[in-house]
Amino acid sequence: MALVAVISGAAVISALLNLEFDVERKLTQEFRLLGANLVISPGSSTQPGGTASQSPATLSSPTLMSAAAVLPQVERLRTRDVVASAPYLYIVARAHDTPVVVAGTWLDETRPLEPTWKFQGNAIVSRDDATQCFVGRDVARQFGLAPGGQVELHYLGRSAQLRVAGIVDAGGPEDSQVFVNLPVAQTLAGLEGQIQVMQLSVSGTAAGISGYADELANSLSGYDVRPIRQVSEAEGNLLNRTRLLILSMILLILVLTALCVLATMAALAMERRADVGLMKALGGTISRIVGLFLAEVGALGAAGGLIGCIAGETLAQWMGHRVFGTSISPRWEVFPLTIALMIAVAMAGALPLRRLGKVKPAVILRGE
Repeated sequence: MALVAVISGAAVISALLNLEFDVERKLTQEFRLLGANLVISPGSSTQPGGTASQSPATLSSPTLMSAAAVLPQVERLRTRDVVASAPYLYIVARAHDTPVVVAGTWLDETRPLEPTWKFQGNAIVSRDDATQCFVGRDVARQFGLAPGGQVELHYLGRSAQLRVAGIVDAGGPEDSQVFVNLPVAQTLAGLEGQIQVMQLSVSGTAAGISGYADELANSLSGYDVRPIRQVSEAEGNLLNRTRLLILSMILLILVLTALCVLATMAALAMERRADVGLMKALGGTISRIVGLFLAEVGALGAAGGLIGCIAGETLAQWMGHRVFGTSISPRWEVFPLTIALMIAVAMAGALPLRRLGKVKPAVILRGE
């Protein structure tokens, strides 16, 4: 029974430890599905080219940023944690005499920046291609567009003839927009070299994202660099709560396993009174007798921990697929840690073996 308890406890603890070591990466991957979590926008004093930049071509006429000032710095400070980044310039153009929001961006960064979007047709277009675009689901339905179709955009006497490379199903306001490469939107608006906002998707913890944002802010003085707090703070809070839950479960399982071993060892101490009495009668010392029993308990903990670790790997994979929809990466450091915990728990449960030192050989030999 003690062996079964140790194996069961080791299996669950091993699975939870694997989850604990991998939970940050898994939660980060899940939160990256929410899209951009870092935004660079004009500061209150930003004036590209030395003058205030206001234009009726842009939505709500916001202050613009110089692409030449922002993009090189973002690229210079780009790390492996930056999943995707893209500048944006929004204008209200007309298609078939109907107003439509046009978003100028890097079309090749659309899928990694917005991984939840569904695409019909080609989802990858070179950022230098001035002949193709994506259209939102509602725009495609309104104008009867399909991949391979043509759409013509007009603004302030300028026009652009584009081929529809794909249809975007985002489930939000993006479904009513037309996505073109940045130079196309800049040419239509007459704002070459200007952008409104820069969006980045950065992996890592909330603290790591904030640190990267501070580094960008120091490099881009005069611009507003801020994480999207709702995303980063939710990620940090969920990560802390998940880790607290995992550690609490590990502690609870250790206590329950120790209690089970304790009950089993108490019964074992009663059963082996005769053996201990005979050992004492033959000259065995208390320390040596107790040492033999502790060695047995230690071997039980090590064997149970090893078997439980193997079972725990399978349990961790099941938990990963059920919770995150992907496998949990095995961590080999879990094996020695779990085995050490199980040996410690087994030793803690061996306290009743101290009663063996009170056994009197004469009483045992008389059969009392």
